[in-house]
Amino acid sequence: MSTKKKLKTKPVDETTWDDFERLFKLKGSPHYCWCMVWRMTKEEQKRNSTINRKKFIRKRVTSQTPIGLLGYIDDEPVAWCSVAPRETYQRLGGDENLDKVWSIACFFVRKEYREQGLVDQLITHAEKYARKNGAKYIEAYPVAANSPSYRFMGFTQTFKKADFKFVKKAGTRRNVMTHKLR
Repeated sequence: MSTKKKLKTKPVDETTWDDFERLFKLKGSPHYCWCMVWRMTKEEQKRNSTINRKKFIRKRVTSQTPIGLLGYIDDEPVAWCSVAPRETYQRLGGDENLDKVWSIACFFVRKEYREQGLVDQLITHAEKYARKNGAKYIEAYPVAANSPSYRFMGFTQTFKKADFKFVKKAGTRRNVMTHKLR
């Protein structure tokens, strides 16, 4: 597809859970992790399995803990952005000098919608969502485009283009990048 589609987003909550589940069941989706990699507590890690990860993320949704945004084109869920208060994640390695931080930890875009600028749109929507919920900063943990792992976290060039600034490394591949919300 050569034309860029305009993405609409909705937070994952009780009303959008079925769409979230449908998107995550698609081939190539993060159905094996249910976006729990950076969220699991030590207690949850003791019971770590695909079935339990789905239960863990569902529990967060039913308790009204923000987990992220679904991206829609023509009422069809086609994309995902894990964006939530940083304290709802574990071990991201962010900038501890900042408060009221929300983190972008993961993206997924259905194969047929890739290379259409949807990640850029998801970042913009994530910023608005975080700001609306009291965040002063938004933080991401992207990797270089040639990274062999953590690619689901996005690429540094994408976040530079969105005016995120490099803060420090988190491990050997991930980069902590922040953006002050206005």
